[in-house]
Amino acid sequence: MELAKNCARHLLSIKAVKLSPSQPFTWASGLKSPIYCDNRKTLSYPAVRTAIRDGLAEMVKTHYPNAEVIAGVATGAIAQGALVAELLGLPFVYVRSEEKKHGLTNIVEGVVEAGQKVVVIEDLVSTGQSSLKAVDALRNIGCEVLGMVAIFTYNFPIASQRFEEAKVSLCTLTDYNILVEEAVNEHYVESAEMETLNQWRKDPAAWAERFN
Repeated sequence: MELAKNCARHLLSIKAVKLSPSQPFTWASGLKSPIYCDNRKTLSYPAVRTAIRDGLAEMVKTHYPNAEVIAGVATGAIAQGALVAELLGLPFVYVRSEEKKHGLTNIVEGVVEAGQKVVVIEDLVSTGQSSLKAVDALRNIGCEVLGMVAIFTYNFPIASQRFEEAKVSLCTLTDYNILVEEAVNEHYVESAEMETLNQWRKDPAAWAERFN
């Protein structure tokens, strides 16, 4: 729990996560949201970058000690995945969002063999759809995916359902519930705003209707 709280504080302190319940952000999908998360920012802060690398690596060692290859999900988790692989002394590959349109038309870049045990590194899990697409790509070339380790998850019910259906375990450094609690504790948002933040997570579409 302390690791999760520390990670949440790191993300808030460098504004990798921003919370704005009264003036929501607009996601690429068009959905209004009180939270915006860009974990790429963690790479610009050595202390935060190292803390996240160490936390992800520790989760791999604890939950997936038989890992033979680390795979990062493009593009957000390529750098952190490579850092984790370096720390653990394991090979690294990354998974594209789609096949290349030229050359070998790879979707998995790097060297990985069918039958190898792979742990996927992700920076952010929202609905789980794009994250699990990377799992499918690895399974399609014969890899055994042991599970996924991510920096942050929104805790959307649809994501939990999709991971369960895909038979993929997910471990994260921190999550939406802990981040909101730390945001209140550290005075990034007011305690009175906690309820609206929790309402958004339960039903983002319904919450966003008030701003349409």
